[in-house]
Amino acid sequence: MTEKKEMNVVKGLDLERYMGRWYEIASFPSRFQPKNGADTRATYTLNPDGTVHVLNETWDGGKRGFIQGSAYKADPKSDEAKLKVKFFVPPFLPVIPVTGDYWVLYVDPEYQHAVIGQPSKSYLWILSRTAHVEEETYKQLVEKAVEEGYDVSKLHRTPQSDTPPESNTAPDDTKGVWWIKSILGK
Repeated sequence: MTEKKEMNVVKGLDLERYMGRWYEIASFPSRFQPKNGADTRATYTLNPDGTVHVLNETWDGGKRGFIQGSAYKADPKSDEAKLKVKFFVPPFLPVIPVTGDYWVLYVDPEYQHAVIGQPSKSYLWILSRTAHVEEETYKQLVEKAVEEGYDVSKLHRTPQSDTPPESNTAPDDTKGVWWIKSILGK
């Protein structure tokens, strides 16, 4: 039996430096996101209690879909960047917290690019502070995922505009249709 290699996780992540907006450059398709979502991004804000407020936004057909949650260290005593993220399903459904793992597998020294995964390897995100990255940089980030045992053939590049939309200029997808579809796996 081959021994499963433990994934390398960033140690000593500077949470304050990690805060702010990150653009999704590529990801494994997830039932928690619209299939045709574009300009997908995450904005992280440090709360006074040390947890992180998470705002994930995506645009589909000109409408903004979003979900909010909070992240916290899985083990407060560990210096590993293993976080838990808890999302609350929007108000039109019974409020069910959906909790997932958020492991920072790589972040560059300038905190400009990051690779995020989780133990089952079912999810993978490549994030950047800018909406576009150089092809060479992208390849290096993908290589980091390969080193951790990810099947990168499932990676899907996220379409990003040259001028990212502003949250307040798009009509919100208030029906939450993409959420319902995503939960039903449509």
